[in-house]
Order: sequence, then structure tokens, then C-alpha cells
Amino acid sequence: MRLIADGATPTSRLVLVEDLETENGYAFELTRPLFLAAGDRIAFEGGRLVVVRVSGERLTPAGDWSTRCWRRAGRHR
Repeated sequence: MRLIADGATPTSRLVLVEDLETENGYAFELTRPLFLAAGDRIAFEGGRLVVVRVSGERLTPAGDWSTRCWRRAGRHR
């Protein structure tokens, strides 16, 4: 599932998250899996993941950045 980490877009359903990959090959790997409830919003602030619950509570789950090796989808010759 694609999650948008802009701090404004709410999640559409309950999601279990272990890591979040960016489009440029980086990943934020959480120390512990995290449940995001429908309506939660996520963002990266100062290199840290911030979760804003529907109630307004703000969480900063622990984790570390890593790089991922991946090949861009498309035609291969």
C-alpha cells in the first residue's frame, strides 16, 4: 500500500507498518512494527517519522534510515 507522508493525507484503513520506502531508494525502518489507524497522518520532520493520530496525539516512533537497492520498473532490453 502506498502511504503519503505529507502530514496532511489521512490513511484510508488500518495498516501494519514495518518500514516506509521513499521513491528515491531510502527506507525508514521502524524499531517495532506500528499500527496506523484509519485517519492517522504521517510525516517526516527533521529526519524523524511523526504520526498524528485522529485524536491529535503525536507519536515519534523509533527507527533508522537505510538505503534500498531496487531497479526501476519499465522495459528492459
